[in-house]
Amino acid sequence: MTKEESVKLMTDKMAKFVAYTGKKLPDDVIAKLAELGEKETSPLAKTLYQTMFRNQTLAVELNRPSCQDTGVLQFWVKCGTNFPLINELEALLKEAVVQATFAAPLRHNSVETFDEYNTKRNVGKGTPTVWWDIVPNDDHCEIYTYMAGGGCTLPGKAMVLMPGAGYEGVTKFVMDQMTSYGINACPPLLVGVGVATSVETAALLSKKALMRPLGSHNPNERAASMEKLLEDGINAIGLGPQGMGGNYSVMGVHIENTARHPSAIGVAVSVGCWSHRRGHVIFDKDLNATVTTHSGVQL
Repeated sequence: MTKEESVKLMTDKMAKFVAYTGKKLPDDVIAKLAELGEKETSPLAKTLYQTMFRNQTLAVELNRPSCQDTGVLQFWVKCGTNFPLINELEALLKEAVVQATFAAPLRHNSVETFDEYNTKRNVGKGTPTVWWDIVPNDDHCEIYTYMAGGGCTLPGKAMVLMPGAGYEGVTKFVMDQMTSYGINACPPLLVGVGVATSVETAALLSKKALMRPLGSHNPNERAASMEKLLEDGINAIGLGPQGMGGNYSVMGVHIENTARHPSAIGVAVSVGCWSHRRGHVIFDKDLNATVTTHSGVQL
C-alpha cells in the first residue's frame, strides 16, 4: 500500500468513527444512564431518562446525530514514534472532520475569531484541536475523539489558588462551578477536575479526565477519595436529569493531577453532558483499528 493509500484509508476510518460517535454514545455511558435512571424515584426524573434512551434509539434508527450541537471536534492522540503515519496524522484528522461534517452531518461549529465567519467545514485556525502524547519506540496510535459542545465542556473554568486555600479550596472551587454554570450542561454530568500547578496545566487535565472510562478512579488514594466526596456533594445539590430535580446529578467525578509549585494550586473544571460523545480507537502499524468504547463497531 502506498503512503497516499494509507493516508486515505486512515482518514476514511476516522471520518466514519467521528460520524458514528455523534450518533451513538459509548457503552459505559449508556450503562451508567440506565443505572441512574433505574435508581431515580421521581416520575419526572424517570421520564427524562426514558426520553434520553428514546433519543438514542432514534439517532441510530434515523442515522442522525443524537444532539443538534455536535460541538468542536477535539482529539487526544497518544502516538508511537514508529507509527507509519505520525507525520501525516494531524492533517488527516482535519480531513476526517471535513468528511464527517458532510457525511454525518455535523453542525458547522468553526467560526474564525475576529473575522466572524463560519467555515462551514468544522475546520479553521486551530480547529479541530489536537493534543499529543508521544510514545518512544512504539508503532501504535491511540486516539480519543470528543465532541465539545457549547453548553458543556467549552464553558470550563480554571484558576490558581494560593496554598493556604488547601484542598478545601479545590473543593469549594468545584462546588461553586457546579452550583452556577453546571446546570447549563444537561445533567447528569461527567465532571473533570484538574489539579496542577497553573491554569493551563489544570485546564488540560480537567479535559483529559473526561476521556477516562466511567467507574475508573485516580490511582492516588487521596485523589480517589476526593472524587467520591465531590460526587456525593454534587449529587446532594439535587440537579437531577436535565436540571429538573433528582437524586443523581453526575455520572462521575474524575480528577487528574500533576505535581505543583509549593506556593500555588492550579485547579480547573470541565464537564460533559449526559450525551457524552467520546470515542476511543487504537490503530496498529498496519492501520487495523480496534474500538474500545463502542461494541460491535467495524472501521
